[in-house]
Amino acid sequence: MNDIGINTGWRILHGSADFYTITKKFHNALQGESINFTEMKKDLYQQASEDFHVYNRIDHDAVLIHDPQPLPIIKYYKKSQPWVWRCHIDLSNPNPEIWNFVKKFLLRYDQVIVSDTKYLREDLPVEQTIIQPAIDPLTPKNMDLPEAVQDQYLEKFHIPTDKPLITQISRFDKWKDPIGVMKVFEEVKKETDCRLVLCGSMAADDPEGQEIFETVQRQAGELTDNGDVILITSENNILVNALQRRSDVIMQKSLREGFGLTVTEALWKRTPVVASCVGGIPTQITDGENGFLVQPDDIKGMADRIIQLLDDQKLAEQIGNRGRDVVKEKFLITRLLSDHLDLLHDLQI
Repeated sequence: MNDIGINTGWRILHGSADFYTITKKFHNALQGESINFTEMKKDLYQQASEDFHVYNRIDHDAVLIHDPQPLPIIKYYKKSQPWVWRCHIDLSNPNPEIWNFVKKFLLRYDQVIVSDTKYLREDLPVEQTIIQPAIDPLTPKNMDLPEAVQDQYLEKFHIPTDKPLITQISRFDKWKDPIGVMKVFEEVKKETDCRLVLCGSMAADDPEGQEIFETVQRQAGELTDNGDVILITSENNILVNALQRRSDVIMQKSLREGFGLTVTEALWKRTPVVASCVGGIPTQITDGENGFLVQPDDIKGMADRIIQLLDDQKLAEQIGNRGRDVVKEKFLITRLLSDHLDLLHDLQI
């Protein structure tokens, strides 16, 4: 937006360890989990936004607030411009208690943006718009990458390429179901000698990540003693790029998924994707045409699709090429920029 002459800034909310723990619980509850909802949690949640307003001026022509963590910020400013809440998570079945709590803040907003029709809320009397996320093909994560560079990064992170490679790129998060990913891999291994990579950064604002990683690590040790399960926690965009290009299949076995940009990234790189039919993923993949969709609890079904792609290179190539075409048409940053310009126009900015 700055490149086309719209003066745009980005502000980052800072919080304590308690704040991150609480907002992770909020995140899970908005995606359907139960929550022990206390007054102390409510106070700590709002305190981060109150602190933010002390040292951050907001005098812009429009304000976009992303996700639940900074949602209450609007409460602490004298509102003199349109405010929009941009939600990136799955709101299809939120915990009623947490939803009623956050809805009090949402009623102050002029518009809410979600990623899919399934997340539109009939009980929210605020204008709601769908804007699907997109990728930037020129960033280190998505730009063309010479094979020599791919080899360099795979070698640096000790990822052999002597066997077919199945990869999931995701945080170590319960909603990404890394335990389920390994169960799928166990089924695939019965038919094909292959290797699994689970690559995901340990986000500072995700207190559950370390615990889930350690559980996955224990199970990986039980599953194989020959290094066929590789766990990576480094945040390295070029490595992700190389993995998405060199993997034979990308898996995305999410239980909930607001949209799933890791799917978009893999499709862009012509790598076939087998993914759960949840959230925003079916917006990107038409089953059997540019990828495969499987119910998230269907371990064997997902394994069968992966085996099919590993056994049929021509099919894998066709699926991969169609995936690239879909992203080029619908999910690049130029379309996202156009959507934001339309949003500003609708807000009469």
